[in-house]
Amino acid sequence: MSTKAFIFPGQGSQYPGMGMELARNFKIAADTFAEADDALGFALSRICIEGSEDELKLTTNTQPAILAVSVAVLRVIQTETSITPSYLAGHSLGEYSALVAAGALGFADAIRTVRARGKYMQDAVPVGVGSMAAILGVEPHILAEICQEAARMEVVAPANFNSPGQIVIAGHTGAVERAIEIAKSRGFRKAMLLPVSAPFHCSLMSPAGERLAETLAGVQISPMLIPVVTNVEAAPNLDKDRVMELLVRQVSAPVLWEASVMRMIEEGVGKFIEMGPGKVLTGLVKRISKNVDACNVEDLTTLRAL
Repeated sequence: MSTKAFIFPGQGSQYPGMGMELARNFKIAADTFAEADDALGFALSRICIEGSEDELKLTTNTQPAILAVSVAVLRVIQTETSITPSYLAGHSLGEYSALVAAGALGFADAIRTVRARGKYMQDAVPVGVGSMAAILGVEPHILAEICQEAARMEVVAPANFNSPGQIVIAGHTGAVERAIEIAKSRGFRKAMLLPVSAPFHCSLMSPAGERLAETLAGVQISPMLIPVVTNVEAAPNLDKDRVMELLVRQVSAPVLWEASVMRMIEEGVGKFIEMGPGKVLTGLVKRISKNVDACNVEDLTTLRAL
């Protein structure tokens, strides 16, 4: 039996109707949505299950919605199977789902915190002022040069190191657009703007980090039962006293996803199970290593396959 890791998706994986099948077929999933609704004081479950794409795209809705679906999947797997992970990790927002799975954060606290986090991230940069773009097939050191050349007194920097040849940049819209043009002029044809509402994981998010620190100061963080491989360090953390600092840094630091997956593989992980909407991380894991197994669980079909 290979060592397993549970991994949790971030923003961009959402879609209308996510979580609906599990909520209709498993009481524990329905209860998870009800708990989320109670924690927030409005019907988040309706947004997940019946909401429009536009409603789900609002960062303040997206973040708690993905967390709720991920935790619903986690709880179904915990009650329906005997699978236990040795490591946990999540992409950006997904790190909160991982911390719930580790026992560090209570679900209600996590759901309220990520709703606030979404608001703080959206407020940090007015809509249209910041952007993100994916640049494919480029080496990190070359992309760093491109960003330097494109900056011209503005911010643009690598934000997500997702998999070999897939890096996302973030910053001021003008600088991001210049970086795309420079990348294309250097032969990197696949460079495109992403449909996001703010430039996540770059220095423009520092004000969001300051506000998040104040929110997290009021949240109880419990001892961790399973190590979480963090976005900021790509290393396993079991120290509850470091959780807050790592989450605050994460808002404006790049997501080291490729390095995180490689670290788990080095620690002996042979199977990655993605829990929550979509299969973005499953695809990234398969690109990072051909020698491990990766699958996603989001509905009845994928649960049966597991």
